[in-house]
Amino acid sequence: MPVDSDDRLLEILEYETIAVVGCSRTPGEAAHSIPHYMADHGYDVIPVNPFAGEILGRDAYDTLADVTEEVDIVDVFRPSEEVAGIVDEVLERDDVRAVWLQLGIRDDEAGERVEDSGRLFVQDRCLKVEHQRLMG
Repeated sequence: MPVDSDDRLLEILEYETIAVVGCSRTPGEAAHSIPHYMADHGYDVIPVNPFAGEILGRDAYDTLADVTEEVDIVDVFRPSEEVAGIVDEVLERDDVRAVWLQLGIRDDEAGERVEDSGRLFVQDRCLKVEHQRLMG
């Protein structure tokens, strides 16, 4: 069952490094402004976008599998039908502690796989909204 308690959300928000799959280089888009907000609030934001060379002043990785840094949270800005493949990449990593699907993005089956691996799973919630509400 996806995380829905404030205590568990706060636990996730205490992590430091966020890989943003689908991070956008276009100001004004949620997939740009939310990672920018998180970076401005002290998080290490790692952009993942195969069509961008650099986002938020950092080199963008083509895939989550290419990310060399340790990752605590995988924040997903991709369509729901792509979540299963992203979760496949998450499950290949030992470092990821939580998967967060942004507003409008859902995949219950992928979420069960994340939870079965001992990690936290959030879906259909905005990382920025929850950060502002719980830590702002």
